[in-house]
Amino acid sequence: MNTLFPKICKFLRTYDINLTRRFHRSFNFNQDSVEKVNQLTLEPIEYESCTLRRHDNDRRQTLYEFGLYVGACLPKFVQKIQMQHTDELEILVAPEGLFPVLSFMCYHQNACFNQCSSATAIDVPSRTYRFEVVYDILSLRFGERARVKTYTDEVTPLHSAYDLWNGVNWYEREIYDMFGIIFTHHPDLRRILTDYGFKGHPLRKDFPLVGYTEVRYDDGLKKLVYEPVEFAQEMRSYQLESPWNYYKNFDEDYSTPPPPPKKK
Repeated sequence: MNTLFPKICKFLRTYDINLTRRFHRSFNFNQDSVEKVNQLTLEPIEYESCTLRRHDNDRRQTLYEFGLYVGACLPKFVQKIQMQHTDELEILVAPEGLFPVLSFMCYHQNACFNQCSSATAIDVPSRTYRFEVVYDILSLRFGERARVKTYTDEVTPLHSAYDLWNGVNWYEREIYDMFGIIFTHHPDLRRILTDYGFKGHPLRKDFPLVGYTEVRYDDGLKKLVYEPVEFAQEMRSYQLESPWNYYKNFDEDYSTPPPPPKKK
């Protein structure tokens, strides 16, 4: 611990300076008026309500300190450490540091995250790096979970985590199929959910809802036929109201006035 604490302090000082510089570019504020907060400890979360799940503040602090330890060991790649409201640790890394950080989390004796529960991506077209790739990992030795996030665009590949966890083979194939994110060092990077010859990536926000091609069975050819989508004009009249508003168009008794009350 005597050798670990200076590394954490050095990482926090570097991170604090970089954060201040980025903040100064877009905002003007008096730094003397900003209250200094100890970045080594989290503020405890307490609820008076009995219906909400109570936070284990000691566990949150332990996970946060482990995140600081990862950032101190890999300051070149780790960009931010944060805790979610669900008491889960998130490590935000640069794209070129994805595989080194995942390797550290997998093989280091203080981590032992030997299982990848899931991997997915998020598309935000307004960003320069529109894709956000997420790996959910589990440490069977310590019984803790963590989340490693990175970012990329349409043409920048990421290093596959297949060499660390073979189970991410299908996860990364699904990310490639749905979002078009390229992974290097992957043994079999091909589509897994869509059909052969499918054009586009369905989970991108700029992908049309009806797609580009449609499939039908041709009785004359006795086989499936792929054709460009033909959306008839009569199919473009959408019912944007609640189903309770146009249910009367299908039920004759819906608009029938109620019977008069019976006289006693």
